[in-house]
Amino acid sequence: MSSEPSPAGGATVDALLDPAFLEDALQQPMSDVRRLRRQAEQEEVNLSYTRRLLQGRLDIVRRELQRRAEHDGRSLVDLLPEILAEKGRGPAHGLGRHQTVQPADPNAYENWVNSLTRGADLSAISDLSDAQLEQAARSLAAAEKGLSERRRGVQQVMDGLAAELGRRYRDGEADVAALLADEGRH
Repeated sequence: MSSEPSPAGGATVDALLDPAFLEDALQQPMSDVRRLRRQAEQEEVNLSYTRRLLQGRLDIVRRELQRRAEHDGRSLVDLLPEILAEKGRGPAHGLGRHQTVQPADPNAYENWVNSLTRGADLSAISDLSDAQLEQAARSLAAAEKGLSERRRGVQQVMDGLAAELGRRYRDGEADVAALLADEGRH
């Protein structure tokens, strides 16, 4: 059993990020390009959801470490409204994409995030030592960085597929009526 969790999104995202994926996709028929774009969109939503879960835990761990360092008498529960308001977090760096798709398997993403802090049960955060919390913060921060990079890669694939779809319509290789008929079947 590996001590390191698999990269965010696992083999499905690995396949999307393979440079050959986009090259091959651009050679596919229109319906396949649209299907692959929907697949990439689903994976981007899954990664985005997972990232939000991960960031929430990271915010809580960091705030608990700060609370302890400052000898803040308030409980972590008392601080939750402040944590959830994202005080101290800068502006979002996402691409502001409108999401119409829901995460495919929220339990799996929560399990993945939980696997990042093995040996440190964050549901019993007050029982953890500072060293355990610091290790959890390092693990979560490293995973967030990797997840964000993978998410940006998936967004680039989505953009590449969307550009190809646009090019096909612009160049007359695709028919809007066929698109509408195809979309009506999904």
